[in-house]
Amino acid sequence: MSQSAASDVREPGVTERKSATLYRMVMPDHICPYGLKSKDLLERQGYTVDDHHLETRDETDAFMREQGVDTTPQTFIGGNRIGGYDDLRVHFNIDPPPEEQSDTTYQPVIAIFSVAFLLALGLSWHQYGTVLTLRTVEWFISLSMTILAIQKLQDLESFSIMFLNYDLLARRWVPYGKIYPFLEALAGVLMTAAALVWIAAPVSLAIGLIGAISIFKAVYIDRRELKCACVGGSSSVPLGFVSLTESLMMILMGVWMPLKTLLL
Repeated sequence: MSQSAASDVREPGVTERKSATLYRMVMPDHICPYGLKSKDLLERQGYTVDDHHLETRDETDAFMREQGVDTTPQTFIGGNRIGGYDDLRVHFNIDPPPEEQSDTTYQPVIAIFSVAFLLALGLSWHQYGTVLTLRTVEWFISLSMTILAIQKLQDLESFSIMFLNYDLLARRWVPYGKIYPFLEALAGVLMTAAALVWIAAPVSLAIGLIGAISIFKAVYIDRRELKCACVGGSSSVPLGFVSLTESLMMILMGVWMPLKTLLL
């Protein structure tokens, strides 16, 4: 057998190592985060990465002109250009193709409600030595309200603009759009502390009712497809049942907290 033929014979069970070539910006004052993410993704997919650093602005511009691209990083597999990090994710079927991607997601509210629930369990365990108590439910709702308020307060202007798309009171009195997050935060904090219920309960009940009516009208009567401002003005959460949940929780707490003081 010739040497060249022998070199083509692989031992049983040995597979050829996959390789990819990556060009990314690695400068003294800037390391492209998407370049790092591309390299990590390739390695996790089992590729050996031929990592080329573009170390100056001139070098980067020359590379982009040569390849006819506007951005870096750029990945090549088998001599074919795959593209940037997002293109790489599509190539590995981690994301659907761009034309099939949805511009809405429930991930923000799922994250907020999950963390609020775990915090409520932790507080209950600390205070009562058990995770499931009546206060667990109360803390879950009040903490969810508070965290949602924080999301809105990060950018009041963008929140108020999105809020105007559907909130009935904000449409009649525009300043309410910027007041709402403060009211939600106030009610959430007071209910977490079980303090000043005579302030927290009416506030929670009022903003919850207005919100529930507004969302119900926009979604179920007017049949409008909107994004909810519940997690801030840059939200991609669709307006609907999940959005309605926030308002319903505030109504529930607005009714329950004063009733509890009378019953217990």
